[in-house]
Amino acid sequence: MSQTDVTKDLQATAPSAPSPPTCSTLVLGDHSISRSVLLLAAVTAASEMGIKVMFFTQTQIQSLPVSLQKCVPNLSPESLKKIKFSYPRTVEELLQQVASLHESTNTSPSPPSLIIVDRLEAYLCGPGGVSHSGFHPGEQSCAAHLSALLCDSSAFLTQLLKQRSSSSAPCRLIVSFQSEVDTVNASGDAFTTDPILDVLDRYFQVRCTLDRDRSYEAAAAGLQEVWNIYLSGSGITRASSTKECEDRPGVAQEWQLLIFPDGLMEFKMV
Repeated sequence: MSQTDVTKDLQATAPSAPSPPTCSTLVLGDHSISRSVLLLAAVTAASEMGIKVMFFTQTQIQSLPVSLQKCVPNLSPESLKKIKFSYPRTVEELLQQVASLHESTNTSPSPPSLIIVDRLEAYLCGPGGVSHSGFHPGEQSCAAHLSALLCDSSAFLTQLLKQRSSSSAPCRLIVSFQSEVDTVNASGDAFTTDPILDVLDRYFQVRCTLDRDRSYEAAAAGLQEVWNIYLSGSGITRASSTKECEDRPGVAQEWQLLIFPDGLMEFKMV
């Protein structure tokens, strides 16, 4: 059976509009910083939470940045073994590998509790995908199908984890996407519509927007980089532990990511 035939079968069986998984986040911003955030999430989950991570990306990862070792001081080779990196080159290969998560759990003693996809836009506009320019209906359909399959896999793994242990946390899903359209202003409010982003927002409960702070204050602070992080979406109250956000459903949050000259990353709430 060819890849095209497999993809058609997946399209026929994947849900068209599933309920978003309990913990699903769409990370928007420059791919260099978004990849650092995704890697930090993977390493933190594996080393501090002790969970397995499935990390999909087109770009080969030869070694983790030294800065991650400073952010996660208890990083060990055993922790890194909990992260499985997979390198699908096309959207068809990514669809196949995500769908195979349903099968691999039959032989794996512990399924992944975190699924990460780096640079979703690269799959949508690469070989086997479609180009962003012009916003053709086909690319929106492709984005919807891929998101639906990711959400379905996350929900399936969540049920499996709970069957094996009633105290298990849900399988989380984090996907990064770099829009070709400038979709936010300085305060994080949307002012330009990206049709692909509109599709993705239907599948992900939290939107995390990374925006570089180039103000004089940021430069004067002596930091290598300052990034503003805007969190919004229907799932933000579940992701937050603050009393204020619990009392105000759907309230947006603003954080800052400070990157020091030695590569150390620090988050603080604004």
